[in-house]
Amino acid sequence: MQDNSYRNERDEMRDLLRQFENLRTGMSHGFLEEDAFEKIIDYFDDKDDIAGALEAAELGVGQFPYSASLMVKKADLLIATRKYNDALEILEKAEILDSSDIDIYILKTDVFLALDEHEKAVGLLEEAISLFEGENRINLLFELADVYDDYEEFDKVFDCLVHILEYEPNNEEALYKICFWTDFTGRSEESIRLHQHIINEYPYNELAWFNLGAAYQGLKLFEKSIDAYKYALAINEKFDYAYRNMADAYIRLRKYRDAIESLEKVIELARPEDVIYEAIGHCYDRLKQYAQARFYYKKASHLNSDDSKLYYKIACTYINELSFSKAVQYLESAMRIHRMQPEYNLAMGECLLELGNIKDAIIHFSNVVKAKPRGIAGWEALIRCLYKEDFLEEATEQIDNAQQVAGDKPLFLFYQSAVLFAMGKSKEALLILQKAMERAPRLLKKFIELNPTILQNQQVVDLIAYYKRKRSI
Repeated sequence: MQDNSYRNERDEMRDLLRQFENLRTGMSHGFLEEDAFEKIIDYFDDKDDIAGALEAAELGVGQFPYSASLMVKKADLLIATRKYNDALEILEKAEILDSSDIDIYILKTDVFLALDEHEKAVGLLEEAISLFEGENRINLLFELADVYDDYEEFDKVFDCLVHILEYEPNNEEALYKICFWTDFTGRSEESIRLHQHIINEYPYNELAWFNLGAAYQGLKLFEKSIDAYKYALAINEKFDYAYRNMADAYIRLRKYRDAIESLEKVIELARPEDVIYEAIGHCYDRLKQYAQARFYYKKASHLNSDDSKLYYKIACTYINELSFSKAVQYLESAMRIHRMQPEYNLAMGECLLELGNIKDAIIHFSNVVKAKPRGIAGWEALIRCLYKEDFLEEATEQIDNAQQVAGDKPLFLFYQSAVLFAMGKSKEALLILQKAMERAPRLLKKFIELNPTILQNQQVVDLIAYYKRKRSI
């Protein structure tokens, strides 16, 4: 029966096209009804034959000069050919004939936007919204939201979606969109009130529960967001985005095992994604289960081999296990993608330092300094490396450079004091240490880490004791 229906439609279309061809060439033809012209226009339009469709529209309007629907089709084609003023003129005529046709207002909006007349588009839609009810009003509100989006009036986009949901609380498209715009505009408190109202009326609306959870999450009320997501999952246990967001909330609360459980549900319900495997790896990392973390980081890297960050994270798991040679292998993979990334160079330098490759360690620490000259981490690592290898003159030079480029930070004073002690300049070293202690006594541990035997120096011990007493008073 379906084959017969298709065949009949095809034969009917062939007959209409034959009659249309006779009409346009002035040959004898049968009478074409208004809906026949509409079908012919749609046929040419579907074939991307705009010229043919426009000719059919013009002939149709000529045959039926009071047909608003044919005028609308002609206007749509004129817009496609950028004849905006002609389109607007014919839409004005169509509106007089049939002001209840929503397409007239949508096409006029398109014309105003094409002419960059934003205010006219907004005014038209706001006026039209008051004329319509039901689905037409909803469609116009969505159209108005799109206009506001185009002109970056984002709070008004949110307002339009609120109006839609007040009018039709279960509108899925609006529920999906308002979740994004709540986060984008930061209007979480309003979103909470809106969705609580919807839930009171429709307690089994899973999207409303989800959006409520997302709004709580936007306010960092993670416990409440988790409760909302659980309600969404009680309604739809296959709602994978609820598991995703719930996992994020658990991570924020440092409940890593609960987060892993939620992320594993995502894997069960959706296609494998590198970000999900990476998130599971992160959770195991935080739990100090480095082998498990590494397993999931590797699964993530198999899905996204161009993400250098994943190789870096794998390397960090090896560093935490003191497996520096293996860490170097993965850092090399990361640096093949982003050679000068400061984090990677810093980690590589530390690994090479542990492995006794001082020369290359210094090169990588120098790369960090070049990439982030105003950052402290690169200077600290470079100076520490030079100090530990007794390159004291070079260490002194780099401390001077660091103070000039990164600023007169207290840490550099502690390192300067340590270098001076190592060079046998105890008097000068004590003066610098005193200055450092005045400014940042909490950094003393950095000074001691460089050379723990310094605590055998009675003058240093006395100075430290003095500042401890001073702080306790």
